[in-house]
Amino acid sequence: MRRRITLLVAATTSVVLLAFLLPAAALVSRVAEARALDAARQQVQTLLPVVALAPGLDGVTAAVDTGLAAGRQVAVVWPDGTLVGDPAAVLPAAVPSTATTVDVDGGTVVVQPVARGGGTAVVTVRVPDDVLRAGVLRTWLVLGGLGVVLFTLALLVADRLAHSLTRPVSELAATADRLGRGELDARVEPAGPADIRAVGTAVNRLAGRIGELLVAERENAADLAHRLRTPLTALRLDVDALPAGAGRDRLVEDVDELSRTVDAVISEARRPVRAGLQAQCDAVAVVADRVAFWAVLAEDEDRVVDVDVAPGPLPVRLPAADLAAAVDALLGNVFAHTPAGTPFAVTVAPRAGGGARLVVADRGPGVHATGAVQRGVSGRGSTGLGLDIARRTAEASGGAATVAGADGTQVVLELGPPA
Repeated sequence: MRRRITLLVAATTSVVLLAFLLPAAALVSRVAEARALDAARQQVQTLLPVVALAPGLDGVTAAVDTGLAAGRQVAVVWPDGTLVGDPAAVLPAAVPSTATTVDVDGGTVVVQPVARGGGTAVVTVRVPDDVLRAGVLRTWLVLGGLGVVLFTLALLVADRLAHSLTRPVSELAATADRLGRGELDARVEPAGPADIRAVGTAVNRLAGRIGELLVAERENAADLAHRLRTPLTALRLDVDALPAGAGRDRLVEDVDELSRTVDAVISEARRPVRAGLQAQCDAVAVVADRVAFWAVLAEDEDRVVDVDVAPGPLPVRLPAADLAAAVDALLGNVFAHTPAGTPFAVTVAPRAGGGARLVVADRGPGVHATGAVQRGVSGRGSTGLGLDIARRTAEASGGAATVAGADGTQVVLELGPPA
Protein backbone atom coordinates (compact mmCIF):
# COMPACT_ATOMS: atom_id res chain seq x y z
CA MET A 1 0.00 0.00 0.00
CA ARG A 2 2.82 2.38 0.85
CA ARG A 3 4.46 1.71 -2.52
CA ARG A 4 1.19 2.26 -4.36
CA ILE A 5 0.57 5.60 -2.65
CA THR A 6 4.08 6.73 -3.52
CA LEU A 7 3.65 5.65 -7.15
CA LEU A 8 0.31 7.46 -7.34
CA VAL A 9 1.86 10.69 -6.06
CA ALA A 10 4.81 10.23 -8.43
CA ALA A 11 2.48 9.85 -11.40
CA THR A 12 0.37 12.85 -10.38
CA THR A 13 3.43 15.01 -9.74
CA SER A 14 4.93 14.01 -13.08
CA VAL A 15 1.77 15.07 -14.93
CA VAL A 16 1.65 18.41 -13.09
CA LEU A 17 5.35 19.10 -13.68
CA LEU A 18 5.09 18.24 -17.36
CA ALA A 19 2.02 20.45 -17.71
CA PHE A 20 4.05 23.30 -16.20
CA LEU A 21 7.56 22.72 -17.57
CA LEU A 22 6.75 22.00 -21.22
CA PRO A 23 4.83 25.26 -21.80
CA ALA A 24 7.46 27.11 -19.75
CA ALA A 25 10.25 25.68 -21.92
CA ALA A 26 8.42 26.67 -25.10
CA LEU A 27 7.77 30.14 -23.68
CA VAL A 28 11.46 30.57 -22.82
CA SER A 29 12.41 29.71 -26.39
CA ARG A 30 9.91 32.17 -27.84
CA VAL A 31 10.96 34.94 -25.44
CA ALA A 32 14.63 34.49 -26.32
CA GLU A 33 13.83 34.61 -30.03
CA ALA A 34 11.61 37.67 -29.61
CA ARG A 35 14.31 39.42 -27.58
CA ALA A 36 16.95 38.81 -30.28
CA LEU A 37 14.63 40.01 -33.09
CA ASP A 38 13.66 43.11 -31.09
CA ALA A 39 17.32 43.98 -30.73
CA ALA A 40 17.76 43.54 -34.49
CA ARG A 41 14.74 45.77 -35.22
CA GLN A 42 16.17 48.44 -32.90
CA GLN A 43 19.38 48.31 -34.91
CA VAL A 44 17.34 48.73 -38.11
CA GLN A 45 15.47 51.71 -36.60
CA THR A 46 18.80 53.27 -35.71
CA LEU A 47 19.97 53.04 -39.33
CA LEU A 48 16.73 54.23 -40.97
CA PRO A 49 17.18 58.02 -40.53
CA VAL A 50 20.83 57.79 -41.55
CA VAL A 51 20.02 55.87 -44.75
CA ALA A 52 17.01 58.04 -45.58
CA LEU A 53 18.72 61.42 -45.04
CA ALA A 54 22.43 60.83 -45.75
CA PRO A 55 23.59 62.61 -48.91
CA GLY A 56 26.09 59.89 -49.64
CA LEU A 57 27.56 56.60 -48.47
CA ASP A 58 30.06 58.11 -46.06
CA GLY A 59 27.57 58.66 -43.23
CA VAL A 60 25.89 55.31 -43.88
CA THR A 61 29.22 53.51 -43.79
CA ALA A 62 30.06 55.00 -40.40
CA ALA A 63 26.69 53.97 -38.95
CA VAL A 64 27.02 50.44 -40.36
CA ASP A 65 30.55 50.14 -38.97
CA THR A 66 29.18 51.03 -35.54
CA GLY A 67 26.64 48.18 -35.78
CA LEU A 68 29.35 45.79 -36.95
CA ALA A 69 31.54 46.83 -34.05
CA ALA A 70 28.67 45.87 -31.72
CA GLY A 71 28.84 42.32 -33.08
CA ARG A 72 25.80 42.52 -35.34
CA GLN A 73 25.58 41.35 -38.94
CA VAL A 74 24.38 44.58 -40.57
CA ALA A 75 24.20 45.52 -44.26
CA VAL A 76 22.77 48.33 -46.39
CA VAL A 77 22.15 47.89 -50.11
CA TRP A 78 22.15 51.28 -51.85
CA PRO A 79 19.67 51.94 -54.65
CA ASP A 80 22.41 51.45 -57.24
CA GLY A 81 23.31 48.06 -55.76
CA THR A 82 26.28 49.17 -53.70
CA LEU A 83 26.70 47.01 -50.55
CA VAL A 84 27.81 48.49 -47.29
CA GLY A 85 28.39 46.13 -44.34
CA ASP A 86 28.36 42.34 -43.90
CA PRO A 87 27.51 40.39 -47.09
CA ALA A 88 26.10 37.54 -44.89
CA ALA A 89 23.23 39.85 -43.91
CA VAL A 90 22.07 40.33 -47.51
CA LEU A 91 19.09 38.25 -48.66
CA PRO A 92 20.02 35.78 -51.39
CA ALA A 93 16.59 36.13 -53.01
CA ALA A 94 14.40 39.07 -54.06
CA VAL A 95 14.01 41.80 -51.48
CA PRO A 96 10.49 42.24 -50.06
CA SER A 97 8.81 45.58 -50.62
CA THR A 98 7.74 45.93 -46.99
CA ALA A 99 9.38 45.50 -43.62
CA THR A 100 9.52 41.82 -42.63
CA THR A 101 11.61 39.00 -41.23
CA VAL A 102 12.89 36.20 -43.44
CA ASP A 103 14.19 32.83 -42.25
CA VAL A 104 17.45 31.85 -43.91
CA ASP A 105 19.98 29.10 -43.38
CA GLY A 106 21.54 29.56 -39.96
CA GLY A 107 19.35 32.41 -38.77
CA THR A 108 16.72 35.08 -39.47
CA VAL A 109 17.08 38.36 -41.39
CA VAL A 110 15.19 41.53 -40.46
CA VAL A 111 14.50 43.52 -43.67
CA GLN A 112 13.47 47.21 -43.91
CA PRO A 113 13.22 48.97 -47.32
CA VAL A 114 13.99 52.75 -47.22
CA ALA A 115 12.73 55.14 -49.93
CA ARG A 116 15.22 57.72 -51.25
CA GLY A 117 14.98 60.25 -53.97
CA GLY A 118 16.99 58.12 -56.34
CA GLY A 119 15.28 54.79 -55.49
CA THR A 120 14.93 52.35 -52.58
CA ALA A 121 17.72 51.31 -50.23
CA VAL A 122 17.39 48.15 -48.12
CA VAL A 123 18.57 47.82 -44.51
CA THR A 124 19.08 44.22 -43.29
CA VAL A 125 20.20 42.79 -39.95
CA ARG A 126 20.91 39.08 -39.73
CA VAL A 127 20.33 37.27 -36.39
CA PRO A 128 22.16 33.89 -36.21
CA ASP A 129 20.45 30.87 -34.65
CA ASP A 130 22.83 30.85 -31.67
CA VAL A 131 21.77 34.42 -30.88
CA LEU A 132 18.10 33.51 -31.28
CA ARG A 133 18.59 30.72 -28.72
CA ALA A 134 21.00 32.50 -26.41
CA GLY A 135 20.37 31.47 -22.80
CA VAL A 136 17.60 29.00 -23.73
CA LEU A 137 19.57 25.86 -22.87
CA ARG A 138 20.69 27.29 -19.54
CA THR A 139 17.11 28.22 -18.66
CA TRP A 140 15.90 24.78 -19.71
CA LEU A 141 18.49 23.19 -17.41
CA VAL A 142 17.33 25.41 -14.55
CA LEU A 143 13.72 24.42 -15.19
CA GLY A 144 14.70 20.74 -15.39
CA GLY A 145 16.63 20.97 -12.14
CA LEU A 146 13.68 22.69 -10.49
CA GLY A 147 11.41 19.90 -11.76
CA VAL A 148 13.73 17.23 -10.36
CA VAL A 149 13.87 18.97 -6.98
CA LEU A 150 10.09 19.36 -6.84
CA PHE A 151 9.60 15.72 -7.91
CA THR A 152 12.03 14.50 -5.24
CA LEU A 153 10.37 16.58 -2.55
CA ALA A 154 6.96 15.28 -3.61
CA LEU A 155 8.20 11.69 -3.37
CA LEU A 156 9.70 12.29 0.07
CA VAL A 157 6.49 13.87 1.34
CA ALA A 158 4.41 11.08 -0.23
CA ASP A 159 6.62 8.41 1.31
CA ARG A 160 6.32 9.97 4.78
CA LEU A 161 2.57 10.36 4.37
CA ALA A 162 2.20 6.79 3.08
CA HIS A 163 4.29 5.53 5.98
CA SER A 164 2.06 7.32 8.48
CA LEU A 165 -0.98 5.69 6.85
CA THR A 166 0.37 2.19 6.32
CA ARG A 167 2.27 1.73 9.59
CA PRO A 168 -0.92 1.40 11.67
CA VAL A 169 -2.35 -1.00 9.08
CA SER A 170 0.83 -3.10 9.19
CA GLU A 171 0.66 -3.18 12.98
CA LEU A 172 -2.97 -4.30 12.75
CA ALA A 173 -1.98 -7.11 10.38
CA ALA A 174 0.91 -8.16 12.64
CA THR A 175 -1.37 -8.19 15.69
CA ALA A 176 -4.00 -10.22 13.84
CA ASP A 177 -1.28 -12.67 12.78
CA ARG A 178 -0.10 -13.02 16.39
CA LEU A 179 -3.66 -13.64 17.51
CA GLY A 180 -3.97 -16.29 14.82
CA ARG A 181 -0.85 -18.00 16.20
CA GLY A 182 -2.46 -18.16 19.64
CA GLU A 183 -0.87 -15.10 21.31
CA LEU A 184 -4.11 -13.94 22.90
CA ASP A 185 -2.29 -11.23 24.84
CA ALA A 186 -1.32 -9.46 21.60
CA ARG A 187 -2.71 -5.93 21.35
CA VAL A 188 -2.35 -3.07 18.88
CA GLU A 189 -1.68 0.55 19.77
CA PRO A 190 -4.44 2.52 17.95
CA ALA A 191 -2.82 5.10 15.67
CA GLY A 192 -3.24 6.75 12.29
CA PRO A 193 -6.48 8.16 10.84
CA ALA A 194 -9.70 7.91 12.84
CA ASP A 195 -11.02 4.93 10.86
CA ILE A 196 -7.84 2.91 11.41
CA ARG A 197 -7.79 3.82 15.11
CA ALA A 198 -11.37 2.57 15.38
CA VAL A 199 -10.36 -0.73 13.76
CA GLY A 200 -7.44 -1.08 16.17
CA THR A 201 -9.72 -0.50 19.16
CA ALA A 202 -12.18 -3.07 17.82
CA VAL A 203 -9.39 -5.63 17.34
CA ASN A 204 -8.26 -5.13 20.94
CA ARG A 205 -11.80 -5.62 22.22
CA LEU A 206 -12.20 -8.72 20.06
CA ALA A 207 -8.93 -10.20 21.32
CA GLY A 208 -9.98 -9.62 24.92
CA ARG A 209 -13.36 -11.19 24.33
CA ILE A 210 -11.81 -14.23 22.63
CA GLY A 211 -9.53 -14.73 25.63
CA GLU A 212 -12.46 -14.51 28.04
CA LEU A 213 -14.52 -17.01 26.04
CA LEU A 214 -11.64 -19.48 25.76
CA VAL A 215 -10.92 -19.31 29.47
CA ALA A 216 -14.60 -19.84 30.28
CA GLU A 217 -14.87 -22.75 27.85
CA ARG A 218 -11.76 -24.47 29.19
CA GLU A 219 -12.87 -24.04 32.79
CA ASN A 220 -16.28 -25.48 31.96
CA ALA A 221 -14.65 -28.45 30.24
CA ALA A 222 -12.36 -28.99 33.23
CA ASP A 223 -15.30 -28.77 35.64
CA LEU A 224 -17.31 -31.28 33.61
CA ALA A 225 -14.39 -33.69 33.53
CA HIS A 226 -13.85 -33.24 37.25
CA ARG A 227 -17.46 -34.24 37.93
CA LEU A 228 -16.68 -37.63 36.43
CA ARG A 229 -14.33 -38.40 39.28
CA THR A 230 -17.18 -39.02 41.74
CA PRO A 231 -18.88 -41.83 39.75
CA LEU A 232 -15.41 -43.06 38.76
CA THR A 233 -14.48 -43.42 42.44
CA ALA A 234 -17.70 -45.32 43.10
CA LEU A 235 -16.94 -47.55 40.13
CA ARG A 236 -13.44 -48.24 41.47
CA LEU A 237 -14.87 -49.23 44.86
CA ASP A 238 -17.33 -51.57 43.19
CA VAL A 239 -14.54 -53.17 41.16
CA ASP A 240 -12.35 -53.57 44.25
CA ALA A 241 -15.24 -55.41 45.92
CA LEU A 242 -15.34 -58.07 43.20
CA PRO A 243 -13.72 -61.46 43.77
CA ALA A 244 -10.14 -61.78 42.60
CA GLY A 245 -9.69 -63.12 39.10
CA ALA A 246 -8.95 -62.28 35.48
CA GLY A 247 -12.22 -60.39 35.05
CA ARG A 248 -11.55 -58.22 38.09
CA ASP A 249 -8.00 -57.48 36.92
CA ARG A 250 -9.28 -56.39 33.52
CA LEU A 251 -11.88 -54.13 35.07
CA VAL A 252 -9.22 -52.59 37.32
CA GLU A 253 -7.07 -51.84 34.27
CA ASP A 254 -10.06 -50.31 32.45
CA VAL A 255 -10.93 -48.12 35.44
CA ASP A 256 -7.29 -47.00 35.71
CA GLU A 257 -7.25 -46.13 32.02
CA LEU A 258 -10.51 -44.21 32.41
CA SER A 259 -9.05 -42.32 35.36
CA ARG A 260 -5.96 -41.41 33.39
CA THR A 261 -8.17 -40.23 30.54
CA VAL A 262 -10.18 -37.97 32.84
CA ASP A 263 -6.94 -36.50 34.25
CA ALA A 264 -5.70 -35.89 30.71
CA VAL A 265 -8.95 -34.13 29.80
CA ILE A 266 -8.63 -31.83 32.81
CA SER A 267 -4.98 -31.05 32.01
CA GLU A 268 -5.81 -30.43 28.35
CA ALA A 269 -8.72 -28.13 29.25
CA ARG A 270 -6.49 -25.99 31.46
CA ARG A 271 -3.51 -25.95 29.12
CA PRO A 272 -2.79 -22.46 27.73
CA VAL A 273 -3.63 -22.02 24.07
CA ARG A 274 -0.02 -21.50 23.03
CA ALA A 275 1.29 -24.46 25.01
CA GLY A 276 0.72 -26.78 22.10
CA LEU A 277 2.10 -24.55 19.33
CA GLN A 278 5.70 -25.70 19.79
CA ALA A 279 4.87 -29.22 20.99
CA GLN A 280 6.06 -32.24 19.09
CA CYS A 281 6.13 -35.99 19.40
CA ASP A 282 7.24 -39.05 17.47
CA ALA A 283 4.28 -40.27 15.43
CA VAL A 284 5.84 -43.72 15.04
CA ALA A 285 6.21 -44.26 18.79
CA VAL A 286 2.75 -42.92 19.67
CA VAL A 287 0.92 -44.92 16.98
CA ALA A 288 2.85 -48.10 17.84
CA ASP A 289 1.94 -47.71 21.51
CA ARG A 290 -1.76 -47.20 20.80
CA VAL A 291 -1.93 -50.06 18.31
CA ALA A 292 -0.36 -52.35 20.92
CA PHE A 293 -3.03 -51.25 23.40
CA TRP A 294 -5.88 -52.02 20.98
CA ALA A 295 -4.27 -55.25 19.76
CA VAL A 296 -5.47 -57.08 22.88
CA LEU A 297 -9.10 -56.29 22.06
CA ALA A 298 -8.50 -57.10 18.40
CA GLU A 299 -7.23 -60.53 19.40
CA ASP A 300 -10.33 -61.16 21.49
CA GLU A 301 -12.55 -60.29 18.51
CA ASP A 302 -10.51 -62.32 16.02
CA ARG A 303 -9.52 -59.24 14.04
CA VAL A 304 -6.41 -59.31 11.87
CA VAL A 305 -4.32 -56.17 12.37
CA ASP A 306 -1.92 -55.15 9.60
CA VAL A 307 0.58 -52.64 10.98
CA ASP A 308 3.01 -50.88 8.64
CA VAL A 309 5.05 -48.33 10.55
CA ALA A 310 7.99 -46.51 8.99
CA PRO A 311 11.35 -47.10 10.68
CA GLY A 312 12.86 -44.31 12.68
CA PRO A 313 11.17 -41.34 14.34
CA LEU A 314 8.74 -39.13 12.43
CA PRO A 315 8.34 -35.92 14.47
CA VAL A 316 5.02 -34.10 14.11
CA ARG A 317 3.71 -30.82 15.57
CA LEU A 318 1.42 -32.32 18.18
CA PRO A 319 1.56 -33.25 21.86
CA ALA A 320 1.76 -37.01 22.30
CA ALA A 321 -1.53 -36.99 24.23
CA ASP A 322 -3.38 -35.27 21.36
CA LEU A 323 -2.07 -37.71 18.76
CA ALA A 324 -2.85 -40.67 21.04
CA ALA A 325 -6.43 -39.38 21.48
CA ALA A 326 -6.84 -39.11 17.71
CA VAL A 327 -5.52 -42.65 17.15
CA ASP A 328 -7.80 -43.97 19.91
CA ALA A 329 -10.77 -42.23 18.29
CA LEU A 330 -10.05 -43.82 14.92
CA LEU A 331 -9.39 -47.31 16.28
CA GLY A 332 -12.38 -47.01 18.62
CA ASN A 333 -14.56 -46.31 15.57
CA VAL A 334 -13.25 -49.48 13.93
CA PHE A 335 -14.25 -51.62 16.90
CA ALA A 336 -17.54 -49.80 17.45
CA HIS A 337 -18.82 -49.73 13.87
CA THR A 338 -17.53 -52.90 12.24
CA PRO A 339 -18.52 -56.50 12.99
CA ALA A 340 -16.21 -58.69 15.05
CA GLY A 341 -13.60 -60.36 12.87
CA THR A 342 -13.34 -57.38 10.45
CA PRO A 343 -9.64 -56.79 9.68
CA PHE A 344 -8.10 -53.33 9.74
CA ALA A 345 -4.76 -51.80 8.88
CA VAL A 346 -2.69 -48.98 10.36
CA THR A 347 0.02 -47.30 8.29
CA VAL A 348 2.47 -44.57 9.26
CA ALA A 349 4.68 -43.19 6.51
CA PRO A 350 6.78 -40.07 5.97
CA ARG A 351 4.89 -37.11 4.51
CA ALA A 352 6.19 -34.95 1.69
CA GLY A 353 7.54 -31.76 3.21
CA GLY A 354 7.98 -33.27 6.67
CA GLY A 355 5.68 -34.78 9.24
CA ALA A 356 3.84 -38.08 8.89
CA ARG A 357 0.93 -39.64 7.04
CA LEU A 358 -1.31 -41.82 9.20
CA VAL A 359 -3.82 -44.14 7.50
CA VAL A 360 -6.41 -46.25 9.35
CA ALA A 361 -8.41 -48.50 7.02
CA ASP A 362 -10.94 -51.28 7.64
CA ARG A 363 -13.17 -53.56 5.57
CA GLY A 364 -16.40 -52.56 7.28
CA PRO A 365 -19.58 -51.09 5.79
CA GLY A 366 -17.97 -47.72 5.16
CA VAL A 367 -19.07 -44.17 6.02
CA HIS A 368 -20.41 -41.17 4.15
CA ALA A 369 -17.18 -39.45 3.18
CA THR A 370 -18.56 -35.89 2.91
CA GLY A 371 -20.26 -35.75 6.31
CA ALA A 372 -18.09 -38.08 8.33
CA VAL A 373 -15.69 -35.44 9.57
CA GLN A 374 -18.37 -32.90 10.48
CA ARG A 375 -18.71 -32.43 14.22
CA GLY A 376 -21.78 -34.19 15.61
CA VAL A 377 -22.58 -35.94 12.30
CA SER A 378 -22.86 -39.72 12.42
CA GLY A 379 -24.76 -42.25 10.40
CA ARG A 380 -24.33 -45.06 12.95
CA GLY A 381 -26.00 -43.69 16.04
CA SER A 382 -22.83 -42.40 17.75
CA THR A 383 -21.99 -38.90 18.95
CA GLY A 384 -20.20 -38.11 15.70
CA LEU A 385 -17.16 -36.71 17.53
CA GLY A 386 -14.53 -39.40 16.81
CA LEU A 387 -13.60 -38.40 13.29
CA ASP A 388 -13.98 -34.73 14.17
CA ILE A 389 -11.38 -35.18 16.92
CA ALA A 390 -9.02 -36.73 14.37
CA ARG A 391 -9.70 -33.94 11.88
CA ARG A 392 -9.05 -31.17 14.40
CA THR A 393 -5.88 -32.90 15.55
CA ALA A 394 -4.57 -33.08 11.97
CA GLU A 395 -5.43 -29.44 11.28
CA ALA A 396 -3.81 -28.34 14.55
CA SER A 397 -0.55 -29.84 13.30
CA GLY A 398 -0.81 -27.91 10.03
CA GLY A 399 -2.19 -30.86 8.03
CA ALA A 400 -5.61 -32.16 7.05
CA ALA A 401 -7.86 -35.19 7.27
CA THR A 402 -9.68 -37.05 4.49
CA VAL A 403 -12.13 -39.95 4.56
CA ALA A 404 -12.94 -42.44 1.82
CA GLY A 405 -15.91 -44.76 2.23
CA ALA A 406 -16.34 -46.59 -1.06
CA ASP A 407 -14.94 -49.99 -0.01
CA GLY A 408 -14.74 -50.02 3.75
CA THR A 409 -13.48 -46.93 5.52
CA GLN A 410 -10.11 -45.28 5.07
CA VAL A 411 -9.16 -42.29 7.17
CA VAL A 412 -6.00 -40.39 6.23
CA LEU A 413 -4.42 -37.89 8.62
CA GLU A 414 -1.76 -35.62 7.15
CA LEU A 415 0.30 -34.51 10.17
CA GLY A 416 2.53 -31.46 9.79
CA PRO A 417 6.17 -31.26 10.93
CA PRO A 418 7.23 -29.40 14.09
CA ALA A 419 7.27 -25.60 13.79
